[in-house]
Amino acid sequence: MSEDKDLCGCGCGCDDDDCGCHDEDILTLTLEDGTEIECAVIAVFPVEEKDYIALLPLENQEDGEVFLYGYEEYEDGTFELISIESDEEYEAVTSAFDEILDEAEIDELMDDEDY
Repeated sequence: MSEDKDLCGCGCGCDDDDCGCHDEDILTLTLEDGTEIECAVIAVFPVEEKDYIALLPLENQEDGEVFLYGYEEYEDGTFELISIESDEEYEAVTSAFDEILDEAEIDELMDDEDY
């Protein structure tokens, strides 16, 4: 009789929620009105020589809302989120993020195919 060692439920075969496979980059975002929202980092990606970050709020995920910001990381490991000010910049960033999502969906579909 085999013993179920996958007690954490992730499929990694361990029995510990602290195994490292559950590590997800989470940060607390403070909005202009002072509201704090915990967000998962979906991606950090470049657009025209600048980096941007996509954040998914952990609560109310059914809204499908994603926050996009400019992202600058410093040598000491700290970072800064920068508001996207122009419509043109925002359109370029959303277009690049949409491409990332499309590629992820294609990769997922390819992984699901049986050959």
